[in-house]
Amino acid sequence: MSKITTRTGDDGTTGLGDGSRVSKDDARIAAIGDVDELNSCIGVLLCEPMPSDVRDALTQIQNDLFDLGGELSIPGHSMIQESHLARLDAWLAEYNATLPPLKEFILPGGSRGAALAHVARTVCRRAERAIVALGRVETAGVNEAPRRYVNRLSDLMFVLSRVLNRVDGGVDVLWNSPRGSNA
Repeated sequence: MSKITTRTGDDGTTGLGDGSRVSKDDARIAAIGDVDELNSCIGVLLCEPMPSDVRDALTQIQNDLFDLGGELSIPGHSMIQESHLARLDAWLAEYNATLPPLKEFILPGGSRGAALAHVARTVCRRAERAIVALGRVETAGVNEAPRRYVNRLSDLMFVLSRVLNRVDGGVDVLWNSPRGSNA
């Protein structure tokens, strides 16, 4: 791809992977954009120091998200498989096993890496909502695996935020309940 500016989108439309054109505010484009933003958030997170196994997992997730965006760009095409979900489940189990059980709600924060993982988690939830909305307006051409993938990924980003806080020598930032239950 040597030519970036094509001017074909000047009319407010954009091309899908199957060659069709849709409005830039189409539900499919919103979902693709949210997945792209999530991938960028993870890219920023990867600029932070972290254990190599976490870095490797996040790098694989970035590749998965690129595939997920590709799947969304071609109605009816499938790229995200059960193996992608199984890998997320394995990471969830592995990393969550290293953490103390939660007894209180936690706030996004602590270390910079943990805070960035929380930002990625919230963008992931938005991407999930966009994929669900797309599935409502386009019953054909939207597979369930992308929705399931981002749902699991948001859980993993939460767990990784806790892992990254501990890597930096910190702990979870607890919510100060107005009832004082965690005082």
